[in-house]
Amino acid sequence: MKRILCIWLSLLACSYAAGLSFPEVLKEIHAPADAKTVAAEFTFSNKTDKPITVREYNSTCSCMAVKISENKLRYAPGETGTIRAEFDMGNFSGDVDKVIALWLDGDPAEKPSVSLTVRVHIPVLIQLEPKTLKWDLGGQADSQTIRIQMNHSKPIKITATHCSSKAFAQELKTVEEGKSYDLVVTPLDIKTPGLAIIRIETDCDLDKHRIQQAFAVVRKPTAAEAAAKP
Repeated sequence: MKRILCIWLSLLACSYAAGLSFPEVLKEIHAPADAKTVAAEFTFSNKTDKPITVREYNSTCSCMAVKISENKLRYAPGETGTIRAEFDMGNFSGDVDKVIALWLDGDPAEKPSVSLTVRVHIPVLIQLEPKTLKWDLGGQADSQTIRIQMNHSKPIKITATHCSSKAFAQELKTVEEGKSYDLVVTPLDIKTPGLAIIRIETDCDLDKHRIQQAFAVVRKPTAAEAAAKP
């Protein structure tokens, strides 16, 4: 509860930073599975008795374009404006946060006055669990499994799988056709560091979801992982 209160207070403080008032600094969008782009708008107003100039605004990701209403940067007392963000969904899925930073005159380069967040909830039609398989360098070359679950309203069949490295063997097992699959991956060389991209091709009727990627890696365990082992 205390953590939630702290987050709320920080958002509230941010929304009134330097005199520009933003009723909302977080916008949540539930996107349809076939959407290619989604947009969010943040309104704001100058509630001070002095003009305020927006020096700079941008997104932290090239996948999101940001515009300010009429390209207007200076706001007199009482004036309002809108920042519009358009997010190119590409191959994103799941919950995605993208941030817009806003600098006013006098802000240091490393500290914008306002940070706005666009949170997009994108349906996961093909769920991979886990997406990354890991083996310890010099450890046991045991097989591991990626469980693939289809969450679409229609069946989705896996048509092919490809591995970018010959250092890993793979075997696809059908649990329920069009619904559930197991992809069993086995490293053939555990003494050498390695990374492979596993491409999973399906007959999904939505292009952006049709091809999925998983990863297999042989690497030295982190200090925390090593310490956690019995």
